[in-house]
Amino acid sequence: MRRLVVISGKSKVIAICAVLAFSLTSIHLAAKAHIASLQRELAAVSTQSALSQGAQVTASQPSIQLQSNGAAIDQEAVASKSRPRETSSAPAAIAHSASPAPKRQIIISIADRQLAVIDDGQVLKTYPIAVGARGTPSPDGDFVIINHAKDPVYRHGDKEIAPGKDNPLGTRWMGLSLKGYGIHGTNVQSSVGKAISHGCFRMRKQDVEELYTLVQVGDTVMVRRERDAMIAKVFTAPSATQPAVTLANAAPGSDIQVPSSATATTVETTEQ
Repeated sequence: MRRLVVISGKSKVIAICAVLAFSLTSIHLAAKAHIASLQRELAAVSTQSALSQGAQVTASQPSIQLQSNGAAIDQEAVASKSRPRETSSAPAAIAHSASPAPKRQIIISIADRQLAVIDDGQVLKTYPIAVGARGTPSPDGDFVIINHAKDPVYRHGDKEIAPGKDNPLGTRWMGLSLKGYGIHGTNVQSSVGKAISHGCFRMRKQDVEELYTLVQVGDTVMVRRERDAMIAKVFTAPSATQPAVTLANAAPGSDIQVPSSATATTVETTEQ
């Protein structure tokens, strides 16, 4: 009876030892598996970090290519040199639009009672004119056209005449830089070609309207009372074969101011 009890006690001890051994083995295996999993995760994180750092380094460094002699070439520099340069025609267009319009010159011969338009040294057109009478002579010298007017209102003292057939200025007025004097039309066409005005230069209706389109504010007007070589050269030869004319620059004076080409509606003149 005692032997059975002893055997029974030993079996319990063996069973407990077996359970403990199994538990310890399971814990060890589980710990080992967990450690392996952690190691794999750490390796993956390290790999990703290394790849990211490598990409950043690659992006920050310019690509290079080696020549046959071993010298390094900056590809970006090569690319920038090979790119076509951008050009724009805008500055040229702005410069072209900003260039001043060509100026023409008027020459008036009181002796010949004629007016000539000079363009680039060539006589463009000549017109007959009326000049000042003996008691009211036309001025001579160098002047500038300072205003334009279509269908001007005539004014002399208290006298004022609206545009129309009775207006002594006709349909066009080109004022000179000498106050009260200008080139204009007339309501007496037969006066053209005579020394009959009060100092201004009269022109026929169709002639003054054409001249108005040929000249502009700022153009110079040279008036000569006596015939000299230049006047003879301009007004003697037939217009179809007239040679080039070399003109001295007009010197209208520093006190002359040329306003904008706004049309004047009322003109005060020496004409009566």
